[in-house]
Amino acid sequence: MTGRILVTPRSLSRDGHPALSALTARGYKLVMPAPGAIPDERTLLDTVPGCVGWLAGIEPVSAAVIAAALRLRVISRNGTGIDNLPLDALQARRIRLFKAEGTNARGVAELALALTLAGLRRLVWTHEGMRTGAWPRSLGREIAGARIAVIGLGAVGTAYARMCLDLGARVAGHDPFAPDDRLSAPGVRCATLEAALAGAEVVSLHAPMPAGGRPVLTDARIAALAPGAVVVNTARAGLVDGPALLAALDAGRIACYATDVFDTEPPAPSPLLAHPRVVLTSHIGGFTDASVDRCTVRAVDNLLAGLEPADAD
Repeated sequence: MTGRILVTPRSLSRDGHPALSALTARGYKLVMPAPGAIPDERTLLDTVPGCVGWLAGIEPVSAAVIAAALRLRVISRNGTGIDNLPLDALQARRIRLFKAEGTNARGVAELALALTLAGLRRLVWTHEGMRTGAWPRSLGREIAGARIAVIGLGAVGTAYARMCLDLGARVAGHDPFAPDDRLSAPGVRCATLEAALAGAEVVSLHAPMPAGGRPVLTDARIAALAPGAVVVNTARAGLVDGPALLAALDAGRIACYATDVFDTEPPAPSPLLAHPRVVLTSHIGGFTDASVDRCTVRAVDNLLAGLEPADAD
């Protein structure tokens, strides 16, 4: 086979990956227009014409980019999120879309757990205080017995919930779209969104953006949490009402907001992100050696299955 494959995930365009050799071995030419960076629309418009396949990352993709992709037949995401893609435009063009389901779930869930523990034990500001010569000793909280709300019970949310259960937490999960076997996972109390959040000491977000783009964690729902709650977001920045969360942090009603996701990357400075009780990580949830390996292998396999269905049987 011949043709061009657009490769835009930052980890792959910067460092490459052995799994990509399966594409070059089939005669495809790999095109990496923004090594180590998220390509902008102009870069995509300049590069996508002539490409038959696209190994895609989290970069925003407009309908105009899809309109310019006259030969494009398959997009394979090296992850699960697809809200950066114009789904109507893909459907209209009959461009096949694949996701690497569940491949980075362990990595993201482990980061969510690490952020949860950092918030409960005030690790970051204790560390920063000691670096300035102080001796801060804030009273922390244990995860055992804590009430944790898990919003979204896909592969990541389920893995996180099980980790919390193993540490003795009490877990309430909410996901109107999860299958019954996941909703009945041992130890997870399934609830409406309001019931899951009521009195929760930790909230961990693992859901896609709702239709219409409205935040899930609104001012009223933040107010329903336990005083001094920890909010963890490894899913979508827009799931949280930023001004409402900032007000809750200022008032001391929220003890910590820990996030791995932002509206733009790198994020623009803001009062929320500069708040002393906000913990920031640079979208590294699925950026582990094992997660990248699983994700890339699955994404390449999916791309080949879409481009060469007869050979994939």
